[in-house]
Amino acid sequence: MAAERLVAVGYQADEAFVKINSEVLGDAAEIVYTYNLDDFARAAEIRRADALLAYELPKEVPAGALGPAGNLGFVQFLSTGVDSVDFTELPDSLTVACNAGAYADAVSEQAVAMILSLAKRLPQRHAALAAGRFEKWAPALTLNGATCVILGFGGIGTTTARMLRAFGARICAVTRTGTATNDADVTASISDLHRVLPTADVLVIGLPLTLATRGLIGAPELALMKPSAILVNVGRGPIIDQAALYEHLRTHQDFTAGIDTWWAEPAGDAPFRTDYPFLDLPNVLGSPHNSSIVAGAMTSAARLAAVNVRRYLLGEPVIGVIRRSDYVE
Repeated sequence: MAAERLVAVGYQADEAFVKINSEVLGDAAEIVYTYNLDDFARAAEIRRADALLAYELPKEVPAGALGPAGNLGFVQFLSTGVDSVDFTELPDSLTVACNAGAYADAVSEQAVAMILSLAKRLPQRHAALAAGRFEKWAPALTLNGATCVILGFGGIGTTTARMLRAFGARICAVTRTGTATNDADVTASISDLHRVLPTADVLVIGLPLTLATRGLIGAPELALMKPSAILVNVGRGPIIDQAALYEHLRTHQDFTAGIDTWWAEPAGDAPFRTDYPFLDLPNVLGSPHNSSIVAGAMTSAARLAAVNVRRYLLGEPVIGVIRRSDYVE
């Protein structure tokens, strides 16, 4: 069987990744690593392959290599977000899957850490101490009995809900369809967003960035929320209107935000800049989109991605399949 199928691995793989792919796929397909090949050889191997494991398409795949010619039928990403992929360059026949749930535990921990820090007003209390003010009796918030609205109830959403329940929080899951789930006390659809936002003590955004979710949270939505609400974004920055969020935070000092994903994120060692001075605000807690960067996360994600490729090769249902209509008008 291995000689009949071929999997191309486009990302740069060290010994740990090679071992994982061999363990998961070695009896089902031949594996070729294309990262260090020249563009001609790389394109030829990708066209010959049945499936491609990738991290960044433009960097790992030469132009035209994913066209309709060749055997390639399946592309599996190591990442969960695919908003950087140009789907207009991919043939309609190609099945594309994100690495659904791969980083859910780590990202959910980050979300909960931000929620707790903001609920207890830790950034503000730290700043007050540094300025010589001992604000012992300044009140904080509690998650016990709080309503936590989780916008996007996939791997990150369900894991965050499980963690928040330990603090006594009440969970409202907001999904595309609004189909009820046992992991939430209340389930609503995105069309119900204006109805559920006023109930939120905490709003966690864990949605992918698509045509439908870009700018989903703007000034009208923020105005519906409680003055003391906590907003945490571990999805993608552009899901929130940047100017609207800054103005709301500036004018509502009891409203707080934890931002892990930003509207413009630098590559490599380039400096980080924002269009608005969010980090000058006392009610903002920021992190550099590092919620998934924990020991073992990438190798665990690589294994999960390889397992999904194996499902494809064996004709089994794959998870995380992307709908082109969510990204292409």
